[in-house]
Parts: sequence; C-alpha cells; structure tokens
Amino acid sequence: MGSSSGEEGEEQWVPPSRRPELADVAPLPQADGPCPVVSIAYRGDFREVMDYFRALYAAGERSPRALRLTADAIHLNPGNYTVWHFRRVVLEALDADLLLEMHFVDQIAESNPKNYQVWHHKRWLAEKIGPDAANSEHDFTRKILAMDAKNYHAWSHRQWVLQALGGWESELQYCNQLLEEDVFNNSAWNQRYLVVTRSPILGGLAAMRDSEVDYTVEAIMVNPQNESPWRYLRGLYKDDNNLLVADNRISDACLKVLNKDWQCVFALSFLLDLLRMGLQPSDELKGTIEAMENSDPETGHADIAVAVCSILQKCDPLRINYWSWYRTTLSS
Repeated sequence: MGSSSGEEGEEQWVPPSRRPELADVAPLPQADGPCPVVSIAYRGDFREVMDYFRALYAAGERSPRALRLTADAIHLNPGNYTVWHFRRVVLEALDADLLLEMHFVDQIAESNPKNYQVWHHKRWLAEKIGPDAANSEHDFTRKILAMDAKNYHAWSHRQWVLQALGGWESELQYCNQLLEEDVFNNSAWNQRYLVVTRSPILGGLAAMRDSEVDYTVEAIMVNPQNESPWRYLRGLYKDDNNLLVADNRISDACLKVLNKDWQCVFALSFLLDLLRMGLQPSDELKGTIEAMENSDPETGHADIAVAVCSILQKCDPLRINYWSWYRTTLSS
C-alpha cells in the first residue's frame, strides 16, 4: 500500500495498531450480529484499517489522522462510498488543500477508471476549486480516454466540466482528433454533437449545420457501413424534417452510397425516411431504385418507397419484421 496521506511519494505502510497517533483509539469491529450466516474472511490489514476507521467515524472526528485513515481505507477498497463521504466531511472541516486532494484522487482514478465514487469525488473537488480546475480536468479525461475511448465515467465528467467550468475552445478539435484516429468512435460523435449544439462560442446548431453536414457526408463516403455518422447526420436537423428533405446533399449521399453498394442498410433506411417525409426523388435516384428492382423482380413496385422497403426486407433479415410493419404504414 502506498502513502496514506495523499501526498506525493511512497512511504512504508504502518498498520494502524502500530501508529502512535492512533494509540488512544479503540478499534470498533464490524457488527455482524451473534449468528452471521456467512462470515466474510477479510484480509488482516483490511479488517484492521476498517476497525479503526469505524471508531473515528462513529466519534465524528474531523482530524488529519482521520483523513489519513480514509486514504488507507480507499486504497484497500476504492468503492466504499461511506469512506469517500467521510473524507469529504473531513476535508471541509480541515479546510484542506484541494489541489493536493485532486492529485490523490487522480492517482486512485488511474487504477480505478470505472469507479463511480472516484468520479463523484473528482466532480465535488472540481466544483469546489472552480474554473481553475477546468484545464487539468480536461487533461485528465484525455488521459483516461486514451486508455479507453468508451469510458462512460470519463465522458460524463468531461461534459460536466465543459458545461460547469468551461474549456470549450479546443473541444471540437479534440473530437476531430478522436475521429481521425477512429471514425467508428461513437462516443466521439456523441461528444461532437454536444459541442456543436451547446458550445457558447460556436453559434449553435443553425450556425454549424452547413459545415457539419459536409464533414459528416465525407465521413459517410469513407465508410458507409459506419452507423454513427448516419445518426449524427439526422441529429443535425433536430427533427426539422423540412430542412432535412430540402438539403440535396443528404439524398445525394444516399444515392452515391447505393450506386456502390445497393445493400447498404443505413443508406436505404435513411432514403426511406426521406421519401416518407416528402422527398421528390430525382430521375437518377428513380433509375437506381429501378435497377435494384430489375436485379430482383420480387421487389418491383410502382411506389418507390414501397420498393425501398421491400429491398430492406431482403438485405436486412434481422429486422425483416420491422420492415414488414413499416411497409404497412406506407400504404396507410
């Protein structure tokens, strides 16, 4: 076990029973009752630390030694929310150095990056420190996301920091970087949408839509089987179906993809929705659908939307029941 004080460096760990500063403390054993059904075989060091922790906790002691003991308990079990809560109480009572505490919790978080209590404690600290914590918190989440790009806790914390403390200036570029590294990173697409719609410096969705559509269509052309940009493209119109249908870049993207791969489910389903919203298909689009029909006579239909739906029934068998239902809605 490392340092129990949260300070930099490592020191040899000393059991609580051998610490002079705790000589006056009577350990408080865990109360399992007279006849426990299943007794947990705790490790000796764990049992000893928790017995001393319970004694100080029960006494409501707010002292440096109580703070050091919570560090011992956290090293042994970073998921103990009672210990974390008591540590916050002691930190406040001591008016402790919160930057030093942030360093302590960052060390814990690096080895426990999916621990709810650790991230909750970081948010509490960042909130106390204020905007001065924004840059370091963004740097830390970058570090965690470099190890696991889908870490929900890190993304949630990063989004909270942006909205509560700031740091929007370079966030879109960060999303660009992540998507250059992995265009399938759906978490990065989600973050990009947050930035485009909520950043106070970009002007909002209406101001960003045009350039974002170009960016997204380009990503689709690179890999049409990537579902994330198709979803993102829909989100850029935020249920404004008239704008969506009127933007020829969208239907053109569907057409280009289908000319290369007529079985692309994402292009077909997007096109189907556009048609249902009122898209008037171009002659080129009609010709492409007719070519698909000629390749499979069973899908031949006068109504182009019904034809697309029938094609989806063929090339997306996992959702054949859904497309069958969708087809009935077209006739109604």
